Amino acid sequence: MHRAGDQQVGKREKRRGKRAGGVRTRRFVRLLPTLMIVGGMLFDGFTPPQFTAIPLFAAAPLIAAPFFSLASTVRTGVAALLAVAVLRLSSGTLLQVVPSIELLTVLTVSVLAVVINGVVRRSNEQLASARVIAETAMRAVLPTPSDRIGGLQVAARYEAAQADEFVGGDLFSVTDSPQGVRLVVGDVRGKGLDAVEAVAVIIGAFREAAEQEETLEGVTLRLERALARESDRRGGLDAFEGFITAVLAEVPSGSGRVRIVNRGHPEPLLLHTDGGLEVLGPSVPALPLGMDLGVWPDRADEWDLPAGATLLLYTDGLSEARNAEGVFYDPAERLRGRIFPGPEELLSALTDDVRLHTGGESTDDMALLAIVRPAEGQPDRRRTVKIVGRGDGGG
Repeated sequence: MHRAGDQQVGKREKRRGKRAGGVRTRRFVRLLPTLMIVGGMLFDGFTPPQFTAIPLFAAAPLIAAPFFSLASTVRTGVAALLAVAVLRLSSGTLLQVVPSIELLTVLTVSVLAVVINGVVRRSNEQLASARVIAETAMRAVLPTPSDRIGGLQVAARYEAAQADEFVGGDLFSVTDSPQGVRLVVGDVRGKGLDAVEAVAVIIGAFREAAEQEETLEGVTLRLERALARESDRRGGLDAFEGFITAVLAEVPSGSGRVRIVNRGHPEPLLLHTDGGLEVLGPSVPALPLGMDLGVWPDRADEWDLPAGATLLLYTDGLSEARNAEGVFYDPAERLRGRIFPGPEELLSALTDDVRLHTGGESTDDMALLAIVRPAEGQPDRRRTVKIVGRGDGGG
C-alpha cells in the first residue's frame, strides 16, 4: 500500500517537473527567432565574406510559425528580410546574384512560415472546440447543488484549467439520503471526454449507492464495484482511465458529527467560526478507487462538526497550483485564521486567491465543495459580510 502511494507521489512530482520545464521551454522558444536574427547579423558582420548566416535568417520565421500569431510570424519574416538587405547594402553587394538569391530564399521561407502558421492555427481552433465540448459535458454531469440540503448550507465550484489543453476529471456530488447528507469529491486519472465519461459513471453510482447503502463504507464499496464493471465492459482498467482518488463524507441527520472515508485524496479541511482550522487526515491511509490491488475494508473516521463550522473538500488542482517561482498553493495555510460568512463566499475568495497565486495560469482543473452546519439563528446567506482575517480587521 505504501509503495503504491509512493508511486503516486513520484508521478505527481514528475508531472510538476514537466510543467516547470514546459514553461521554461516556451519562454525560450518565444525568444529564439529574435536570437536567430541578432545572431545571424553578428555572425555575418564578424566573419569573412565567404561565410553566410542565411540559414539563421531563414530559420527565424519557421520557428515563429507554430508558436506565434500570424502578425508576429509576418513581422519575424520581414525582420529577417530587412536584416539580410541591410547587411548586403552595407557591404555594397545587394544587387549581386548571390545576395539576390539569399533574399529570395528568406522570402520563400517566410511565405512558407505564414502557410504553416495558418495550418497550426486551424488545428488549435479544432482542439479548442474539442475542449469546449468536453468542458460543457463536464458541467452537464456536475449540476450545481442546491444552496441548502438536509439542513446544511452547500456551495460547489468547478474551475477549468486555463493553461491546459484538455478538461480533467474532477467531480463532486451531494445528496440527501435516509442516513443524512452524503457527498463525494474525486479526481479521475486522465483528461478529455474519456474522463468526463468516467465522472458520469462515478456520480451515477454514488447517487444510487447513497440512497441504498446503510453505511458510508458500503457506498465506497459500491463505487469500487461500479468501476470494476465498467472496466470489464471496456476490456480493461486502462481503457477506463484507471484509478480515481476520492473522499466521501456523511453528516447524519440532526448530528453534530461528520464521517469521512478517504481513498488517496487530498485531506479535507474543517474551518471553525473563530478562524481555527483542522486538517482531517485519515487514521489509516487507503488506496484510490479502482487500483485493483486487493480489497481492504474501508474505515470511516469521525470528527465533530460544530455549529457554524465549514467543511471544505477539494481536488489537487487547488493544492498543486503553483506560482511563477514554483511554490505550491497551501490551502490550510492560506485559510487558517480567516473567517467567512458562508460556503459560497469561501469558495469565491479561494478561487480568487488561487488566480492571484498562479497569475491566472492554472494548469489543472479543480473541484471545490463546502458545507456549513448553520448555527442557531444564522441566516441562510450573509453576502454583505466581508471576509475578515483574525487580528487584522480586514480581508
